[in-house]
Amino acid sequence: MHPRATRTVSAHPAGEKARAPSAGRAAARLPDLDRLIHERIRLGIVSALAANEALSFAELKRLLETTDGNLSVHARKLEDADYIACSKRFEGRVPRTEFRLTRSGREAFERYLAHLDALVRWARRGP
Repeated sequence: MHPRATRTVSAHPAGEKARAPSAGRAAARLPDLDRLIHERIRLGIVSALAANEALSFAELKRLLETTDGNLSVHARKLEDADYIACSKRFEGRVPRTEFRLTRSGREAFERYLAHLDALVRWARRGP
């Protein structure tokens, strides 16, 4: 053995690799989070729409404290996935964009919340 080398002592029998018990248990029992919803702004959009029948672009922007461009990009991704529906109309000469959560968006959000709940319960039980 080289003078600077250190020896690792394992509590596991020869040939057996140590595994993190939490990683294997989580992977075996819990599905991946919905990455589309999991991003902060998109989670905010879906959460706000789950609590309200509809919200305007301006209301979401103010609520989430984000920029027009950022909200637009994230809303488009949710719309492309059919999680939200967007309607545009004019009130007088002022355009109004309004968003609503679709049925599939509500179902995806409920699955997401159930998954988070399962993760919390799993973490409280410990390895």
